[in-house]
Parts: sequence; C-alpha cells; structure tokens
Amino acid sequence: MAKAKTAFVCQSCGALHGKWGGQCSDCGEWNSLVEQPVEAAMPHHNKKPSSTGYAGSSQSLVTLSEVEDQHHARYTTGLSEFDRVLGGGLVAGSVVLIGGDPGIGKSTLLLQVSTLMASSDTATGSAIYVTGEESLAQVAMRARRLGLPVHGLQVMSETQVETIASVLRKEQPAIAVIDSIQTIYTEQVTSAPGSVSQVRESAAILTRLAKQTGTTLLLVGHVTKEGSLAGPRVLEHMVDAVLYFDGTLDSRYRMIRAIKNRFGAVNELGVFAMSDTGLKEVSNPSAIFLNRQAKQVSGSVVMVSKEGTRPFLVEVQALVDSAGGPGRRVALGLDAQRLNMLLAVMHRHGGMQMQGQDVYINVVGGVKLSETGSDLAAVIACASSLKGKPLSSKLAVFGEVGLSGEVRPVQNGMERLSEAAKHGFTIAIVPQANLLKKQQDGHVVKKLPNGMTVYGVLTIDQALSCAFEIGEED
Repeated sequence: MAKAKTAFVCQSCGALHGKWGGQCSDCGEWNSLVEQPVEAAMPHHNKKPSSTGYAGSSQSLVTLSEVEDQHHARYTTGLSEFDRVLGGGLVAGSVVLIGGDPGIGKSTLLLQVSTLMASSDTATGSAIYVTGEESLAQVAMRARRLGLPVHGLQVMSETQVETIASVLRKEQPAIAVIDSIQTIYTEQVTSAPGSVSQVRESAAILTRLAKQTGTTLLLVGHVTKEGSLAGPRVLEHMVDAVLYFDGTLDSRYRMIRAIKNRFGAVNELGVFAMSDTGLKEVSNPSAIFLNRQAKQVSGSVVMVSKEGTRPFLVEVQALVDSAGGPGRRVALGLDAQRLNMLLAVMHRHGGMQMQGQDVYINVVGGVKLSETGSDLAAVIACASSLKGKPLSSKLAVFGEVGLSGEVRPVQNGMERLSEAAKHGFTIAIVPQANLLKKQQDGHVVKKLPNGMTVYGVLTIDQALSCAFEIGEED
C-alpha cells in the first residue's frame, strides 16, 4: 500500500510546510507545525468549486446603483447589554464568534440568550442549542439551576458538522448556538477535531449554511494562553462579529467587548454581573467602577472613558514610591508601554523626577482602557501620588497627552462631561480643544447649565496646576 502523503500545517496561521520545523516561517510561532494528510491541508483554492454561489444561487455582475437596499431584521436577545454590543440585536443570517477564558461564562450567557429567545415572540422561529462539550443532562441541569425557561429550547449533543447542518437546514431555526467550534469536525478532513483544518472547514460549512437559510449562528471559541482566539485567524475573517468575554474569575463582573462587527460599532462594551441565577445586566457601569473612599487619598482620580457609544466613569489609582534601584513599572488596565511614555513626558515637560521611582497604576474594577483619553488621568494620578497631595473628590478628567507635553482633544467631550455631571462631579479638567470656541476665553471657561465648572488646558503643566489648586480649595 502506498504511503499517504502528508504536509505540516501551522496551527496558528494555517500555512503549509513540506517538512517539520521548530518555527513557522510565515507567522513566527514556535512549535506550531503539525503533520496532517495532504488532503486535509489542501487550501481552498485547490478544491473543486461549488456549483452554487455563497448564498446558494449563482450571481451575475451588476452595478452598485442597481443593488437595492435591504433592511436586515434584528432579533432582540432579551439582554439589553448584549444587544448593545451586537449593535442593536442579532441580524438574521449573521455569524457571531464569542471567545473568552474557561469558566468566564460563555456557555451561561448563550444558554440564557437561547432560552429567552426560544420563549419570546420576537424571534420568527425556534432556537437550537448544539453542545459538543457537555451532555444534554448537564445543559438541562444548568438551565434549571439558573431558573431559565426550558420549555421552548431544542437541544442536541453532536460534533459532526454534516449532521448539525442537516438538522439546521431541516428545522430552519431563528438562532443556533454551537458550543464550541473547536469540538466540531467534518468528514471531509481527516485530522483531529480542534486542528486548524477542522476548525476552518467546519466554520466555513456553518457560515455558508447561515447565509443560505437566514439562521443566526452563535459560535463559542476557545482562547489561547495569550488571550487570543484559538485556531486560524481566517476564522475571525469569516464571521460577521467577534466578541471577547473579559473579566477575572475572582470578580463578579464580566465585560463583553466587540472587536469586529459588520452590523454595528466596534469597541462597544457590555457589562454583566455574575450571580447565582446567571448573568445580570449592569445598566450603569459607572456605579460599579467608582469606589470612592470617605477620605480622599493621594494618587486617585476619576476619569470619564468612552467605550463604543456609552461614556462611563472609572477610578484610576497610582502609587509612586522610591524603593531604590531601577524603577519598576506596573500597569493594570492601561497599556504598560504608554505608561512609560507618559512618565518620560512628565519628567521632560512636567518637571517631575520619575527616574528611579517604582510606579504602579491600576484601573479600579478590572476594566481595561484602550483609548488614549486615559493619558491625562494617569499623569495626574502619578503626580498626586508623587507629591502626596490628594485631589478633589468632585474632580473628573480626560484627555490625550502628546510627546511635547500638549493635551490633545478626544472624541465626544460634551457627552463625557454630561456623564460626569450626572454622577455628582462638579469640576472637570479637559483639553481646551474639546470645548466650544465661544467657551475658550479665559482659564475658567464657564459654569455649564448643569452646574459643572470646566477647566480647559493646553499642556500638562496647566493640568497639574489646576488639579492641585482645586485640591487645596476642596
């Protein structure tokens, strides 16, 4: 019998190699090459094309002006925070990939969504929950423990994608949950479930089915130890939305962030609280991220962040201490490299000696800030801790800091100020360019209609002077 031909496939990027090597020459990953039969490793362009199009019918060329606008129907999931991240709800025929650490609550969230939609009149069909990691008894036990309505949800324990596709094509449900895509396999590929080839082919079959039938698919994806989705990056390109479940197991709060969404805004943030009865929505995140002390201490300042379409307030804490030796930098919730840059700007343009100082900075509540509007809050918090001077408990700040010490504007400045005023903050230090032109005359601009006094600053020197003067008056 002739020996079957094999090739070495990178489990990170899917690149093909003729022989094994310690490092993939395409993506640079180490120890990621796995030997697989050549039929399983064959790229899509080498395979015989399908007789039908991506949507199940052949298409001809048309001009863009001839294409009619179509209104995509959206299904509300019953969880407003989840709808917010999705851009208003689930779009019919879309494919959503949800990733997160083990035990973070992915299966719990999707079980809640599927049971709520199955028992709701908003969906135009049934809901099917396909599990490849648990038995049906385990799924039923969790649903009853969470007190979910189980009478309308159809469940199936299956890992073969051809069988799953046959059931979905016959039942035509409104939504279908696949938990998880790493456990699904196809008979067209001979490699083990979870490999690059299996994940890619299984996802392609399910995605094509969703576009042809209009069923909305929710796929659960595993993550690597670095926190990224396991499997090839082509999986993220095939789906319509990619959501990440953030949070720590020792915290009761969970956050869902959209990093890709073809039907809504990216970087939208949904906040949930884990309870005995499942995930509960947190409609006012500022209330949980703010943990103000009765006595104001140095190194603490409130920042107005903007994630997606919603502003919210978080507390930024800094501890600057001289322990001898080279300074150590630790950032939790902020970019560590950006913190090093801000400390250099403080030394050069703020006149503060940061060399040899240990700097620890933390965003209370475990939230991760990705926007540059947190720069000014980090600078003021570090300066407050270094000088040992507390800041006003009524102060809120936001702004981007440049390398020359200038304070640059950020998006949606007035919405951030309104959010701060709603939570009782009466003073704000913001970039001057974020204020209206008619308000830029004078240092203290004016009292806004809601009673807030806003200081528009151009440099970090002005910002630090304002912050410490306000703290002394307070």
